[in-house]
Amino acid sequence: MSAFDYKKALVDVPHKPGVYQYYDSDDLLIYIGKAKDLRNRVGSYFNQDKNQFNGKTKVLVSKIRRISFTIVDTEIDAWLLENSLIKKHQPKYNIMLKDDKTYPWIIIKREAFPRIYWTRKMVKDGSTYFGPYASVGMMHTILDLIKEIYTLRTCNLPLTPQNIDAGKFKVCLEYQIGNCKGPCQHYQSKEDYDQNIEEIKDILNGKIGNVIRSVKQVIKVASDQLNFELAHSYQKKLAFLEKYQSKSTVVNSAITNIDVVSIASDERYAFVNYLKVMNGSIIQTQTIEIKKRLDETDEELLTIAITEFRTKFNSTSKEIIVPFPISLSDANLKLIVPKLGEKKKLLELSEKNVLFFRREKLNQYEKLNPDLRTDRILSQMKNDLRLTQLPQHIECFDNSNFQGKYPVSAIVVFKDAKPSKKDYRHFNVKTVEGPNDFATMEEAVYRRYRRMLDENEPLPQLIIIDGGKGQLSSALISLKKLGIDKKVTVIGIAKRLEELYYPGDSLPLYLDKKSETLKIIQQLRDEAHRFGITFHRKKRDQGTLKTELEQIAGIGKATADKLLVKFKSVKRIKEAKEEELVTLLNKKQIQALTEYFSKTYEV
Repeated sequence: MSAFDYKKALVDVPHKPGVYQYYDSDDLLIYIGKAKDLRNRVGSYFNQDKNQFNGKTKVLVSKIRRISFTIVDTEIDAWLLENSLIKKHQPKYNIMLKDDKTYPWIIIKREAFPRIYWTRKMVKDGSTYFGPYASVGMMHTILDLIKEIYTLRTCNLPLTPQNIDAGKFKVCLEYQIGNCKGPCQHYQSKEDYDQNIEEIKDILNGKIGNVIRSVKQVIKVASDQLNFELAHSYQKKLAFLEKYQSKSTVVNSAITNIDVVSIASDERYAFVNYLKVMNGSIIQTQTIEIKKRLDETDEELLTIAITEFRTKFNSTSKEIIVPFPISLSDANLKLIVPKLGEKKKLLELSEKNVLFFRREKLNQYEKLNPDLRTDRILSQMKNDLRLTQLPQHIECFDNSNFQGKYPVSAIVVFKDAKPSKKDYRHFNVKTVEGPNDFATMEEAVYRRYRRMLDENEPLPQLIIIDGGKGQLSSALISLKKLGIDKKVTVIGIAKRLEELYYPGDSLPLYLDKKSETLKIIQQLRDEAHRFGITFHRKKRDQGTLKTELEQIAGIGKATADKLLVKFKSVKRIKEAKEEELVTLLNKKQIQALTEYFSKTYEV
C-alpha cells in the first residue's frame, strides 16, 4: 500500500471554514469533520506527534488516502453540514448518535375546523407540528389538558363551508355528550373555533400566560354582564391552566426561547441533555447517547449534539446555555455559561437530568455485561487517584495489637475491583517490641514484597496503607529498601476525614463522599480491618489460654502448645474425655487439669 502524500494534499486545502472528508484505499468515506480553518485542522492530523493520538485516531490517520472538502460561509454552516453528512453516510470513525426512536409530535391539521392529535410521522401538507416529545407521558398530559379545556371535533369529516351549507352532516354522539360544539351544523362558528386553536398554539409554544390573561378577561366581562354560566365555565378552564402552569414553570417567565444543553461522558460514551424553554416553561426535553469512535472532546461532542437537537426540534432560539465555553463564532447565536441566577438553575436542572440518564443507562449495560462495570470503575479510579495504569491489583495493609501485645498485620487483595480472598495474608510481627504501629507497618510491607520479588510474582499497581502520614512514610521506607518505590503507587487513608495522602505531598486529596473510587478504598480498608481483627482476636485468645494452661502444675509450654493445637479452645479441653487427653498427658497431668477446671469453672 502506497504512503499518502499529505503535504501535496494540503496544498489545495484553504484557510476557510468548511467540512473535510477522509477516504481509505478503497475510496470509502471513513471520517467527516468540520473546521473553522480547514488547512489548520486537516494538517493537525499529520503534523502532530503521533504519540499524542489514541489508538483509534492513529488507525484512522494510517488509512487516509484521499481528502475532499466543502467550503462554507460561516462556522455555523460547517456545523450544520457536518451533522447532515454524518447522518447520511455514517462513516466508520465518526461518533454514533444513539437515538433510534421515532418520537411523537402533536399536529394541528391543516383543514377547516382543525383537528388536534398526535402522530409519529411528519407530512409536509401545511399542518402545524409541535415536538417531537421525548416523553410520551408529557405529550399525553398536554393533550389531556387541551381536551379538558377545549371542545374540539374528533371526526375526520370534510367540514368545508360548502358541505356545511349543503347540510351534508348531522351532529353525532360527541355533540350529545358535550365533547363537541357541532361545527358540522353551524352550531359553532369558525371564528370561535379558530380562537380556541390560537389559544392552543400559545399553550404548545409555552405562552400559557397569554392564554391565562385572555381567560381572566373573559371571566371579568362575563361577570360584569351577569353571565355567570359563561364565567363559571371559564373559571374551570382557568383552574386547569393554572394547575398546568404551576407544574411546567421552572424559572422566571421572562426567560423565553432559550436552549439548554449539558453533557456527561466517560471513555466510551457521552450523554447530552437538551431543554427547550419558552416563557419560563420547559416545553421540550430529550437526552441522547453518543458512542465515541475516536478521542472526541466534550466540546466536540456537545457541538454535534446541539446541531442534532436544534435540527430535530426546529429551534430558532438565539441563545444557548452551555456548561463550558464553546469556540463557535456566529453573529446570530449567543452561547453563555451562567454563573448564577435563573439561567444557572436551568443548567443545573439539565445536568441533573443528564447524570440520572447516564447512571440508568450504564446500570443497564453493566447488568448485561459485568466487565463494563469493572472497566469503568478501574478507569475512574485511575483518573481520580492520578495513576499511570489501571489498578487491577490493589493491596491494603492494616495493623492490630492489644496494649502492645500480640501485634499482627493483615493484607487484603482486590483484583478487578473485587475481593480476592485466596490472596489475603496475615503476618505475625517478629521484629517489633511494644506498641509501635510505624515499625509494624514497615516490617509487614517489607516482608510482603520481599517474598513477592523472590517468588517473581507480579506487584500490585496500587498499595493502600490504613493510616496517615506516619504509616505511609514507614511503608515507603520498605519499598525504597526493595527498590520498588517507583514501580508501584502507594497512598495512605486517614480514618477521621477520609483524607488520602501521597508520599512527599503534605496536602491530602479529598474525594467526593459518593464517588465509587472512595467506596472501593473504604471497602478495602474495612475488609483489611475485619480480617486483621479476626486474626488478632484468635491469636490473643490463644495467647491468653496458653498462659492459663502453663499455670497448671505439671503442664509446661510444650504441653500447652500441643493441647491448643488439638483442642483449639478452653471449652473443648475442659469437655475432653480421659481417653482423648491420654495421648498428650500422663495420669498426673490429667488429674491436675481436671482439678483446675473443676475449681476454676465451678458453678
